[in-house]
Amino acid sequence: MKKVTPFLMFQGKAEEAMNYYTSLIEDSEIISISRHEGKQAGEQGSVRLAVFSLKGQEWMCSDSVVKHEFTFTPSFSLFITCDTEEELNRLYNSLSEGGTVLMPLDDYSFSKKFGWVVDRFGVSWQLNLPG
Repeated sequence: MKKVTPFLMFQGKAEEAMNYYTSLIEDSEIISISRHEGKQAGEQGSVRLAVFSLKGQEWMCSDSVVKHEFTFTPSFSLFITCDTEEELNRLYNSLSEGGTVLMPLDDYSFSKKFGWVVDRFGVSWQLNLPG
């Protein structure tokens, strides 16, 4: 086994989500995208399989060819340890826009400043400023 790669499955929003995440987090990039063609099961042009990195951590994602009743659950989340309060505030404000706040930014007993949001794509993010 060479590595374990987290995988996110979207319903038609994979490319939009990747572009959004890589624009928010420095040192991030889309590595590769393969798309469905007209003769394949998925909608033409949708993401068949993509690889992107967030701050050096590789992720894979796709647009599901099957409509599911489920989406992401907050019990699986991306945890980001921020270097500055400005970085934390920027990410929190951007990711919560169009999403849901699970825990507002605050000084919690385990963190100097922490917030937990579900973004507009349904992905859960825990944002932490250790102190």
